[in-house]
Amino acid sequence: MTEAYFDLPVRVYYEDTDCARVVYYANYLKFMERARTEWLRALGWSQEELYQRHRIVFVVAEAKVRYIRPAHLDDELIVRARISDCRRASFCFTQEILRAGEKLASGEIRCGVLNADTFRPTAMPEEMSAKFKELLIS
Repeated sequence: MTEAYFDLPVRVYYEDTDCARVVYYANYLKFMERARTEWLRALGWSQEELYQRHRIVFVVAEAKVRYIRPAHLDDELIVRARISDCRRASFCFTQEILRAGEKLASGEIRCGVLNADTFRPTAMPEEMSAKFKELLIS
């Protein structure tokens, strides 16, 4: 991982597919979620720590996915996450799902930062905001 890009290897299991052994469309969003969560963890922030220590949670406010080619049972995928926008109480990821370098899907996911007690928008911790802005892609 370069910090700006995070690649998560994912194997397609039977539970990820439909009856034709093609990845069910909603599971691409699950793969993307895992990559975002693991990217945050690699940067030093676990979801539980953010909840307990900072009293914040993240929610997906908007998701746009483009499906290009299907993934199949037993495929080895790379799910890429990179931050593409950072605001006071939200941030956006650009994501890709690749198989042997071929792009299968891409997505833009905007996450909101909420106070864990009130579920109202709140600013993310300053150290997190600074790190996200440092890692922004053009």
